[in-house]
Amino acid sequence: MSNSLDIKAKAPFPAGWLSNFAAYPFVMDGVACASMEGFLQSLKAEDREEQRRIRGLVGAEAQDAGRRHDWTASGLLWWQGVAIDRLSGEYQALLDRAYEALFEQSPKLRRALAATGAAELVHRAGKSDPCETILTEAEFCARLMALRQRLVPGKPTT
Repeated sequence: MSNSLDIKAKAPFPAGWLSNFAAYPFVMDGVACASMEGFLQSLKAEDREEQRRIRGLVGAEAQDAGRRHDWTASGLLWWQGVAIDRLSGEYQALLDRAYEALFEQSPKLRRALAATGAAELVHRAGKSDPCETILTEAEFCARLMALRQRLVPGKPTT
């Protein structure tokens, strides 16, 4: 696809800036997260203290911490002590709220989204089976493109 942008952590601006590995802190439901990757990986841990620790991590360090928790057998993820079925609408709503919080609180993310223009956002390294990943490529890219549409043309994104 000629007008697509592949999001990956080590890519130059704007693609690299859209990665969940980016160190964009945000707060959701009164809970501080150092990055979207930290938030997502923390959902794999049932223990709230372990969740807090993982939420404070960024990038590959957060990803590695999350890999120590196998959620795939149960299909359950955890937010603030509550189990959430990975395949549920409740989980999709949680993802929506997290990306909304990140979008509202991160001028750098908004600037990167604006710089993508009308390009289709893709994440070729992402998985497509929701039973194997906490965020599929489609879930990730669709949210970013929906948030991008909210940016007003000509309005500063700094």
